[in-house]
Amino acid sequence: MNESPEIYTIAKECTGQYKERGSRFLAFGYPVTNEDSVKQILKNLRKEYHDARHHCYAYRLGTVNISFRSNDDGEPSGTGGKPILGQLISKNLSNVLLVVVRYFGGKLLGTSGLINAYRSATADCLSNAEIYILKEMVHAEIRFTYEQMNGIIRILNEVSAIIESQTFSESCQLMVSIDKKKYQSVYQRLTSLKDVTVTTL
Repeated sequence: MNESPEIYTIAKECTGQYKERGSRFLAFGYPVTNEDSVKQILKNLRKEYHDARHHCYAYRLGTVNISFRSNDDGEPSGTGGKPILGQLISKNLSNVLLVVVRYFGGKLLGTSGLINAYRSATADCLSNAEIYILKEMVHAEIRFTYEQMNGIIRILNEVSAIIESQTFSESCQLMVSIDKKKYQSVYQRLTSLKDVTVTTL
């Protein structure tokens, strides 16, 4: 049985650009782990580049069942988000958001011109990225009492777990992602604590 191909991600933000007939295409790549992060980044970019004509983007999330989305943001269907997504897929990247901001230069580029421009801006951005293999992560829900908070956070920090969301009311709840290779030992350590339940998602 063939092993699944390795999935990659980017270590930190990266940028790129492409110019065509007066139009400028500014590309921004971000490491992300959930849709909330995607929404916040898009909101920030729209605020910072509020005078741009389009903010096309695509993202992929996960390592096993990869979810993805692309958006043309007013460009002709399939000319913005799709070529961006195509670059992420061709490089087998996940947990990545890539946004291309367009400043219109006054001349229409046509369907093929737009596709090439968005693809080229994305490729330039990814050529500047620090790319590494994305570990396969296990998602889990941890429920516990306030008294256990410090001990649990310490255990999670030791394995560089990603806290995706947290709820603190009468009891505490964390949604986390943990390296699959480390998950079993973390699970045993957490469940050995009093009043702690761990549910693998």
